[in-house]
Amino acid sequence: MKTALPILLLASLFTAATASQASAWTRSGSLSTAQGTYSRSVSGSCAGGTCARSATITGPNGRSVSRSGSITRTGPYRYGFSRTTTGPYGRSVTRAGWFRR
Repeated sequence: MKTALPILLLASLFTAATASQASAWTRSGSLSTAQGTYSRSVSGSCAGGTCARSATITGPNGRSVSRSGSITRTGPYRYGFSRTTTGPYGRSVTRAGWFRR
């Protein structure tokens, strides 16, 4: 039991260091169809109890649709969120609220 504790402590430190490095990410890709090529880029990050995500899709005509949002832990089992979607002509819709889990 005396050797298990230091091993567990080292494992937890390694896991914490790995998790902090993996808190931001990006993804991208494209899809070719008969109408043209659609491209997508998505990014996100988590820090300090807040996670955020942003995504943009661009069509073959050059017009884009994007959505960005975040969620924050505001208390025990309680979260607040906000997201904004912007269409190809610049109009946007924002939704915000909270929920309990």
